[in-house]
Order: sequence, then C-alpha cells, then structure tokens
Amino acid sequence: MPTIIAHTAVVDPRAELDDDVRIGHHCVIGANAKIGRGTRLENNVTITGHSTIGRDNRFFPGCVIGGEPQDLSYQGSPTQVIIGDGNVFRECVTVNRGTEKDEGITRIGHNCYLMANSHIAHDCLVEDRVIMANTVMLGGHVKVEHDATLSGGVAVHHFASIGCYAFVSGLSRVLQDIPPFMLAEGFPARPRCVNVVALKRKNFSTASIRAISEAHKLLYRSKVGVKHAREILQGDGGLMPELETLFAFIDESNLGKHGRGRDRRSSSSSGGASAAAA
Repeated sequence: MPTIIAHTAVVDPRAELDDDVRIGHHCVIGANAKIGRGTRLENNVTITGHSTIGRDNRFFPGCVIGGEPQDLSYQGSPTQVIIGDGNVFRECVTVNRGTEKDEGITRIGHNCYLMANSHIAHDCLVEDRVIMANTVMLGGHVKVEHDATLSGGVAVHHFASIGCYAFVSGLSRVLQDIPPFMLAEGFPARPRCVNVVALKRKNFSTASIRAISEAHKLLYRSKVGVKHAREILQGDGGLMPELETLFAFIDESNLGKHGRGRDRRSSSSSGGASAAAA
C-alpha cells in the first residue's frame, strides 16, 4: 500500500519513509528520520534527530521521538534513536537520543507497549516485550531487559537495570538493579517476592519457578550471600538456566557502584549532570 501523508503534516523531503506508512495531521518529520513499512503516526507526533524506526509501530498523539538528550554536557553531536518493530507508543511518550558518553544510541526493541507520558532518557536500552505504564521515567543509561513490566509512576535512577521477567510496582523508586524474575516495590524498591504470575503466563516450568523461589528465600530472606546460595542450589547437573541468569545478573550488579552494574559503562559520566536522571 502507498504511504499516506496528511496535508497538514510537515515532512522533510530528505526523510526516508517506507511503503504503507501513515502520517497524521500536524505531525513533524525531520530530515534524518527513517520510518519502516506499516508504521502509523496519529496526529501531532514529532520525529526528529537521527531516528530509525522499524515496521508496524504505532505512535499516538503528542509523542516526541529523537529529541536532544536532557544532559548538560551534550554538544549537538549526531547521536541516535533506534526502534524495532511492532511497538506501541501511547500519548505523549518521549524518547531522547543518546550521548557521546555511551554508545550514542537509545535503543528500543520489538513489541513493547509504552503507556501515556512515559519517558525514555538518553542512552537507554529497552529490550523486547517490555511494558511501561503511565508516567514511568527512565533516567539516562538505564537498561530494561525483555519481558519486564514497570507499573505506573515508577522512577528509575540513571545506570540502573531491570532484569528480565521482573515486575516493579507502581510509584516505586528504583535506585539499584532489580534482578530477573522478581517482583520489586518500595521507596527505594527492593525484591519482595518472585514474579510468579508472569512466570506462569510465560510457561515457565514448575521446577524452574520452585528453584527461583528458593533462590529468593536464600538471597533476600536468609541472606546467605550469593556464593553460598549458588553452592546450595547447585545440582548434580549444575545450576538451572534460570538460576544462571539470576546469578549472572547479580554478579554484574555487584561489580558496579551503589548496586548498579551499568555505572561502569562511563567513568566520565560525572563530567556533566543529566537532567533526565530519575
């Protein structure tokens, strides 16, 4: 199908639009935008900067994608936003492009659902099938792994990570990494229990859920420490894959400062304050 552009939209002739793209009224598309087949922009959407958007995405009114990073050290370099396929961006979602402090790219994977007024700051990595509810705020350099869910009003400190299949309850303040498979909440957020509902929905085996639950008890109730917990849970055939994932994540977190493994990514980050930091 042909691309359809509303007569009130402003599209730079240098922008690259694939077939079957729909551009609604009063949208603004910059010169360095690339938009994939089947993507739909409702009215009043802005795509600016070096923004590459995949196939079959949908942007609701008020979204701003590819805006300059909210970082005082940014000097106008041509950093990027790269977005995969099949994502939904509800009203007034903002995604800022990267900075030279990191890889220069803010990335969003495939099939994510980002609800109204959520914000993804510079240099973030949001993997596949992530759900972010209304007004979730990611500070700079945050990583959200696949199949994680962040409930309404969650604020995530810059350089923090959210593990795969984790759930963060509404209005929580995430100052440290949240391990995979856990349900976290609080001010600051802490792992409270295993995210059993999500694991069952994703067809995790009963044995896997039981093993993850035992790991939670050892780590966060008995507090035996990572090394001892790993030894206790080690079976004849080694750790289950889910436990390997959990312990690898925790090991990475422990290598960083203040419980945030990604702090190690940029030793120069202290050179400029990030206004996007949660």
